[in-house]
Amino acid sequence: MARAENKTEAGGTAHLVAALAKALREQQGLTQPQLGDKLGYTAAAVSAMETCAQPASDQMLVKLEEELGGGLGVFEKARKWMLLEKYPARFRGFSELEAGAVTICSYEALVVDGLFQTEDYARALIGGGHPPVSEQRREELVEARLARRALFDRNPAPLIELILEESVLRRPFGSWDIMRGQLRSLIEDAQRENVFVQVLPMDRGLRGTYAGDRGGMHLLETSDHQHVVYMEIEDQGILVSDPAEVSQLAHRYARIRAQALSPDESLAFIERLAGEER
Repeated sequence: MARAENKTEAGGTAHLVAALAKALREQQGLTQPQLGDKLGYTAAAVSAMETCAQPASDQMLVKLEEELGGGLGVFEKARKWMLLEKYPARFRGFSELEAGAVTICSYEALVVDGLFQTEDYARALIGGGHPPVSEQRREELVEARLARRALFDRNPAPLIELILEESVLRRPFGSWDIMRGQLRSLIEDAQRENVFVQVLPMDRGLRGTYAGDRGGMHLLETSDHQHVVYMEIEDQGILVSDPAEVSQLAHRYARIRAQALSPDESLAFIERLAGEER
């Protein structure tokens, strides 16, 4: 059933890749089993790719470029667009902006920001969501989410800020071992020169002021120095570009950041949590 759904839901890039791969395979006189042997996949996997029952993974695209690309780079160029199609529709516009952003400032109140998620954390989070998704769709979403981490090493590197509610760091998904792995990954990311991670303690509301009560947000400065804000509410994506609205949200974010622990204090806090026995 999942494969029948994939044929219907596969995007234009997946269908184009499938058609090109089949045409080039036949042009070279290769059967599906023969191409599979060259790629390191089964004949069934090649067939599924050519019918979009299971669109090409990023790894398969790399292999297709090596075996069928002929130096043209068509499958290499398709990698970006295939990953983009694997994101939920609400997120695709933002993901393109994020990939070229100069500055990314995020506040998360429920889960670790997707850009910082480990593979195990992402898989447990996506697999445990509602409505449930197929195993194939879960793996596509995990692959697309992990691909975002290329931002950390992009040249020139963007400035990346993340503010997390303390409760996010105490809520495990899958198991405590998975959560400890996620905390250790956050510690490593927080020590990158272009990354700043801060924790907003749960006791901030006791002081009478708490700016984070309206949920998470992502503020971007784009490559052409425009400022936008992206928010998600119950699977609905909202991209705000009106300067007055962006300014108001930026002021709220600044207040949240002012109420959070400093980056050094936050790093020490996460290190303590990662060391706790469960």
